[in-house]
Amino acid sequence: MWRFGNATATEAQALVEAAFDAGVTLFDTADIYGFDGQGGFGDAESLLGQVFAAAPALRDRMVLATKGGITPPVPYNSSRAYLMEALDASLRRLRTDHVELYQIHRPDILAHPQEVARTLEDMVTSGKVRAVGVSNYTLAQHQALAALLTVPLASTQPEFSPLHLEPIENGLLDHAMAQDIAVLAWSPLGGGRLGDPQDERSRRVADALDAVAAEAGVSRTAAAYGWIMAHPARVIPIVGTQNRARIAEIADAFAIRWTRQSWYDVLVAARGERLP
Repeated sequence: MWRFGNATATEAQALVEAAFDAGVTLFDTADIYGFDGQGGFGDAESLLGQVFAAAPALRDRMVLATKGGITPPVPYNSSRAYLMEALDASLRRLRTDHVELYQIHRPDILAHPQEVARTLEDMVTSGKVRAVGVSNYTLAQHQALAALLTVPLASTQPEFSPLHLEPIENGLLDHAMAQDIAVLAWSPLGGGRLGDPQDERSRRVADALDAVAAEAGVSRTAAAYGWIMAHPARVIPIVGTQNRARIAEIADAFAIRWTRQSWYDVLVAARGERLP
């Protein structure tokens, strides 16, 4: 819901309903969504709150996730005082008394993981949050926080796409599988580069995805989502489109049956070299 704040309430409800129609149940927002460098902080949450006010039944059908901890122009604050205040502000904007998932949006280097751990635990104890996670954390930051938590980290949200392979290479997906942490991949289309490839690497990956997409009769976009989802970590792509037709094609990702050969063909195209 990164770009969600720009719609009218009616348009926003139509987008939410289109997502449900496509089989989507997880809705990922954040307090920073809507901010344009000057204003708009909280706009995406507020708009979703308007949708809930108009159609309360929609809230009960979704797994609602939000994030906090980015505080322009600071830029990050994971202190207890700030995060507890940020959570309450998010709930007010969303017009709900709880969220299913609350994530630290980006790591605050000046926050001790013990303070962050106690804060997340208290969020769960309060009943305002059902589960907690992190976004953009390194593997070491995951481990430090988890070692001090008495509740499990339920999720991690890294950038991951056929053009951004770092979670495969830095051990994050292996850690997620070992600890049974859900992986939510942001920017699964490489920031739009897969839709409009302008460099040699992007074109190689697009060609490899197109080969699979053509066989399954789906779009390259659906193939990119499917490639992410085929990883045994059961990665969940966070789809950012605000186009109802493109929302509808999300389900096409399930139409592809990946072989090891076809999946590795995309990986080799992304790396630009043969596997050892």
